[in-house]
Amino acid sequence: MLIVIQLILVLAVVLVAMILMRGGSNARHLAIRRLMLMVFTFVAALSIFFPQMLTTVAGWFGIGRGTDLVLYGVVVWLLIFMATTYQRFRQTEISLTKLSRRIAIDETPRVWETDGK
Repeated sequence: MLIVIQLILVLAVVLVAMILMRGGSNARHLAIRRLMLMVFTFVAALSIFFPQMLTTVAGWFGIGRGTDLVLYGVVVWLLIFMATTYQRFRQTEISLTKLSRRIAIDETPRVWETDGK
């Protein structure tokens, strides 16, 4: 049973990374991040009030302890965070490049306008 949850986690990581790496930063990605944050908050609150429930859920997947389940979840969340941060930096770099090009074009002296003077 442990190999099943490991395969599911690896597939989830690969799938989420591919989805997040494919597109740019848009409203859909922002919605995904907000939904994941809400789910994380809900599960964290439940695990604080009912710690045995987390161990029970971990037992369903063949994982020995609830803390191991939390560790797996944190690893998946960290990978998603890294993918979204990478996308955000990439979009910022693209915007900065376009802005730099625009400024360089605008500040280039126009010889055709100063020829007659």
